[in-house]
Amino acid sequence: MEALGLLFHLLLLGLLVHAELNFTYKGFLKANVTTEGASFVKSDGILALTNDSVRLIGHSFYPSPIRFKKSNPNRTEAAVTFSTNFVFSITPKYPEIGGHGLAFVLMPTEKLKSLPNQYLGLPNDTDNARFFAVEFDVVQNVELQDINDNHVGIDISSLISNISEPAAYYSSNDNRSNSVALKSGEPIQAWIDYDSNKMLMNVSISPCGTLRPHRPLISFPIDLSLVLDEYMYVGFSASTGLLAALHYVHGWSFSIEGRAQDLDPRKLPFLNSKPNKLMHSKGFAVGITLASITLIFLAIIGVIQIIFRIRDGDEIMEDWEIEYRVHRFNYSELFSATRGFGEKNLVGSGGFGRVYRGVIRGTGLEVAVKRVYSGSRQGMREFVAEITSVGRLRHRNLVHLHGWCRKQNELLLVYDYFPNGSLDKLLYEDGPLKGKNLTWDQRYKILTGIAHALLYLHENCNQRVVHRDVKPSNVLIDEDLNAKLGDFGLARTYEHNNDPQTTHIVGTLGRRPIEPQSGADELVLVDWVRELHSRGEITRAIDPTLKNYHSGEAQLVLTLGLLCCHPHPDNRPTMRRVVQLLLGDATLPPLPHDIHMEVPIAITEYSDTFGDDSDNPSSQKMSSSSSKNSWTIGHTTRVTF
Repeated sequence: MEALGLLFHLLLLGLLVHAELNFTYKGFLKANVTTEGASFVKSDGILALTNDSVRLIGHSFYPSPIRFKKSNPNRTEAAVTFSTNFVFSITPKYPEIGGHGLAFVLMPTEKLKSLPNQYLGLPNDTDNARFFAVEFDVVQNVELQDINDNHVGIDISSLISNISEPAAYYSSNDNRSNSVALKSGEPIQAWIDYDSNKMLMNVSISPCGTLRPHRPLISFPIDLSLVLDEYMYVGFSASTGLLAALHYVHGWSFSIEGRAQDLDPRKLPFLNSKPNKLMHSKGFAVGITLASITLIFLAIIGVIQIIFRIRDGDEIMEDWEIEYRVHRFNYSELFSATRGFGEKNLVGSGGFGRVYRGVIRGTGLEVAVKRVYSGSRQGMREFVAEITSVGRLRHRNLVHLHGWCRKQNELLLVYDYFPNGSLDKLLYEDGPLKGKNLTWDQRYKILTGIAHALLYLHENCNQRVVHRDVKPSNVLIDEDLNAKLGDFGLARTYEHNNDPQTTHIVGTLGRRPIEPQSGADELVLVDWVRELHSRGEITRAIDPTLKNYHSGEAQLVLTLGLLCCHPHPDNRPTMRRVVQLLLGDATLPPLPHDIHMEVPIAITEYSDTFGDDSDNPSSQKMSSSSSKNSWTIGHTTRVTF
């Protein structure tokens, strides 16, 4: 946590909250969504909720809860108007038999308690479930009273639909119903609109590329204020039971209090080749024969690809690559993208290796390629750690990993490219914003992003991720000055019910250069700030180039930094508490008596001022009372974060 404290001291930032009420994703490579279970974002930008294996669950949500209720003048709460449209496709592994469908859902939590079966990844416990869903189902389940094996339905806290209709759309010419085969593998567009004034839910579908039907397939009167909580998560859910299917979402648009932006099919990612429509006129046996031939053909192609990989110097697939489904680039593709790793494309270097700017041919995606030295401190263990840690993380303030590559002993990682570079260049060097000092609000925004990223890593992932190397050079800044935390080479993952025990020192020590008359010297930054705080002069730590700032906020941020660097782990706040303090949702407690001491006093002399985050009972402290979590070296206390 000391590393975060250093950022506090360097940036003096606060929290800027932005409630995003509408968004449009034309593909999901840079989309702000979470992926849980089997779901992941493919290298072509398609959001895959499942693969073609049995007994899987996949969820993907917008990462923050959205407000779906507002207060009326008469002090009652009413659901808000909202609109969404998206393009999806369902491809059963065996089209003749079928598979299972997917659902658009509103849930009070993004952690769904469900089983890998025929229930679309949704809970089927009617006593505890509370959700709204629109299902697109391709199985007729007698238990759930399904009308057929190709239907659209509205589900309210139960998988027995309140209303359902056979999948179809109404053409504008003759007002005739045209059937839509949901499991055809072809992309289908869906529109879902709720009018809070009319208390009316409309649902429409049509083949992707056709106009929006003038008449909805389902028009259902409902007062959603009786169904929804004030804040709900919005996203998609799918599962496979004994029947497997691919569930893809190609694009998504959503809006509160307005109509969602229309999606242009020409700008959405689709599969390179449309699924073959198998001819079943001679029965299911013919389909099995064709499938066998296809498998043999794919096996031959796979052997050819392996031969080419070996010829190009690439290795065969790693075990962990299969588990984490991280896209693997061809070395020749990255060599071409970076123009042969030329000096003109070099954007950075360090102890681990070099970083190059590149453009992936065919997609036009601008990327940063991290080329790891074969003898660098980031060996294969750290390389695998970075891939497995980052590969399935999705957050607006984390650097997005597009894939990786290995050629013999050469290791490469492919990330988003950020023209502004890293934070240390903006603070200390002649970076892209040369001559433009970061303002107070900008520093506020950057630190806010890092705080949210760490909160996500600590509490909102399937496994707790401890970054262990938070520092300005590992914080990248996009064109809008949003912070993106990267470099997970030292990261470790833990189960949420296990307390991380670090056994050796990692990361980078923060120092402040000083120049006394006797010559150059160094002072550990946290010790300097601690000394200023003890003398009541903490504002002297503020960057002198800042001409306008909020004194109270600056003191809060600096004091939080000291608390995050406290030698005793039980006196450090959790990231959730840090965010609450920055938001003003909590009050800074009295400081521990040993806040200015290099070696902490006995823990019995200071109670846990921060409590247990009672407003979030599921949260657990990142630190432990065990002395293994902190060390005193000379005049410096080191803390892993």
